[in-house]
Amino acid sequence: MFKRLVVILLIGAVVAAGAYFFMVRRSGGPAPSQTATAPANRPPPEVGIIVAQPAEVPLPVEYAGRVVGFRDVEVRPQVSGVLLKREFEEGGRVTQNQVLFRIDPAPFEVALSRAEAQLLQAQATLRQAEQNFARMQELASRQVAAERQLEDATAQRDQARASVQLAEAEIRSAKLNLEYSVVNSPAAGVTSLQSPTVGTLVQAQQTLLTTITQLDPAYVNFSFTEEEGQEFRKLNEKRTKPLTAQDLVIDLQIGLGSIYPHPGKIDAAGQRVDPQTGTIQVRAIFPNPDGVLLPGQFVRVRIRGVTLPDAIVVPEPAVSQGPRGPSVYVVGENNTAEVRPVRLGHEVAAGWVIEDGLKGGERVVVDGVIRVRPGAPVRPVQMAAGSQSTQASTPAEAKPFGANP
Repeated sequence: MFKRLVVILLIGAVVAAGAYFFMVRRSGGPAPSQTATAPANRPPPEVGIIVAQPAEVPLPVEYAGRVVGFRDVEVRPQVSGVLLKREFEEGGRVTQNQVLFRIDPAPFEVALSRAEAQLLQAQATLRQAEQNFARMQELASRQVAAERQLEDATAQRDQARASVQLAEAEIRSAKLNLEYSVVNSPAAGVTSLQSPTVGTLVQAQQTLLTTITQLDPAYVNFSFTEEEGQEFRKLNEKRTKPLTAQDLVIDLQIGLGSIYPHPGKIDAAGQRVDPQTGTIQVRAIFPNPDGVLLPGQFVRVRIRGVTLPDAIVVPEPAVSQGPRGPSVYVVGENNTAEVRPVRLGHEVAAGWVIEDGLKGGERVVVDGVIRVRPGAPVRPVQMAAGSQSTQASTPAEAKPFGANP
């Protein structure tokens, strides 16, 4: 009984399917050929375009740099003696004229006392010589003393005066040596980690007591290639007013992407090319009041103020990469899309600089590129400024000046 019921149900399903197929064909349902030709009647795809216009475009320039001290000052004693005391912490910061070392002053105090005594002796001799000269001069005027006696008295007086001057110079020298027994800092900065131990016999002008590195201001050294220098000169030749070092502002990126708050300026540029690296060295100077920049520190140098005159820039989504290189879609006459091979230049914040392949006034497809086919009609819609995709409006990572994309 169960088997007969299953057979009846199967026969009913086959009959119902045949009836449905017959009714559909009779009612004139769509044929496969009609469905295949439907896309030919679709309207042209809508695409967003911009009009390429030459303009002066900021060019991001970035290099690797290293911080160096503004100057390194070697502190050496000006007198010889035994080092009695060090008045600072090694490696610490010191201020200008701060006391650093004390040398045993006893020998210089004795020398000063000796010089003062010699001055008193010379002064006493001078007084006696002047009295003798005055007496001989009076006797000579009365023709009582001989002329030779007056000459001898004059010579003795002059010698006594010279002895007084010599004694006074010895006193000044002794006082100066006594002052030099206290060694002061000639500049503000950071001291080195090594200095002579207390009790060391130091020699004048020979023993290195410490080295002070001046931190404020700070220098940052970086370099660019000879080709980049030539490209910069070519850009300057195109300008009515060439850029100078004063037109450039230098920013520093330190640590994990943080920007140093004090901008700097170009201080000096080398006038020769390093034969080993083919680079030209440049030095920038930065205020460093808080000592954030330390000698030997690696930083990223970003230069602001360099621009590309009369540059045509298209957003990044407008550029397609193919087997024959980069290209863009240009909307020509009758709103027909045309593939245009281009030569890319620098990558800037707004996209790619087109060095060759585009002219000012041409319409470039920037949105809906994937829907465009070469030679096919499109419906162009002018894109408003800043309405490009996020990828196009996000500032590009700064590239080294003259680097190829």
